[in-house]
Amino acid sequence: MSLRKQARTLVVQMLYQVDLNPDISINQIREMIEEHGRNKTARTFAWELFSGVMEFKQQLDQHIVRVAENWTLKRMAVTDRNILRLGTYELLHTDTPPAVVIDEAVELAREFGSAHSSQFVNGILDKVVQRKDEPLPPPAQAEAVQPEETQTPEPEPKPKPRMNNPWAT
Repeated sequence: MSLRKQARTLVVQMLYQVDLNPDISINQIREMIEEHGRNKTARTFAWELFSGVMEFKQQLDQHIVRVAENWTLKRMAVTDRNILRLGTYELLHTDTPPAVVIDEAVELAREFGSAHSSQFVNGILDKVVQRKDEPLPPPAQAEAVQPEETQTPEPEPKPKPRMNNPWAT
């Protein structure tokens, strides 16, 4: 198994851990990557991918939901959802060729997912590639404001710099 494939496998496992246990600490994730990474190169690559997915998770989820017809993230299998997050991150934020990203994600889906996971992941990531340059719609509002209510609009939050991201330490 190549070092990059081993790193991606490790990232999917760590994303799975965080998805099922959101209170897991950064140190625990780092320790698991250090313990299971084959060498320094694989561990470094795994950490870069993991921290990138965590930093851009909301944006990645928006891209996935936009192209996943009739699917919500909650309906997706945990493994499929996290493979899609990793693949979408690599497609949008790295120089890895799309064909390589999709192939690696499909292989991860075959290894960790159900019988149909590889086809599902392939279809979603292919659509992400096709629509990656389209702007994302604004996030849906949780509650609609009634016309008789008046509220002072809150200023939009500024994006946090990468160095403030606890996963990017």
